[in-house]
Amino acid sequence: MRIAVGSDHAGFALKSRVVPVLEAEGHEVLDVGAASEEPADYPLYAERAARLVAGGEAERGVVVCGSGAGVSIAANKVAGIRAVNAHDAEEAELGRRHNDANVLALGGRRLDETGAAAIVRAFLTADFEGGRHGRRVDQLAAIERRSR
Repeated sequence: MRIAVGSDHAGFALKSRVVPVLEAEGHEVLDVGAASEEPADYPLYAERAARLVAGGEAERGVVVCGSGAGVSIAANKVAGIRAVNAHDAEEAELGRRHNDANVLALGGRRLDETGAAAIVRAFLTADFEGGRHGRRVDQLAAIERRSR
């Protein structure tokens, strides 16, 4: 799977630990930055990763900031993105199964490498269930269209 990843300075360390996990599991990683812990604005990197997903250049995205909240908000501003800020594997799995989430947001100051790896694996292996959840995702898309 092709996965776009991005972070600000506060998420850089965790992103740097998640990328090798993704690559070891055979995923192709498109890293849009940041490239260090020097101060960086999370909206820029979350948008870059989200646009790759929305444009079909990546199948999923993983974005990281200090809490996961900022990158989640920024990614969700891109049409077609459904980002979930997951704090554990169950939230990531449910975000995929029930919301067809296509971007995962992580909190670099809240998660360790082991926890983040479990969350990422749950996000990447869970499938969207469709059914009543599909109806709700369609309703989300309708809200998005009305907001343009």
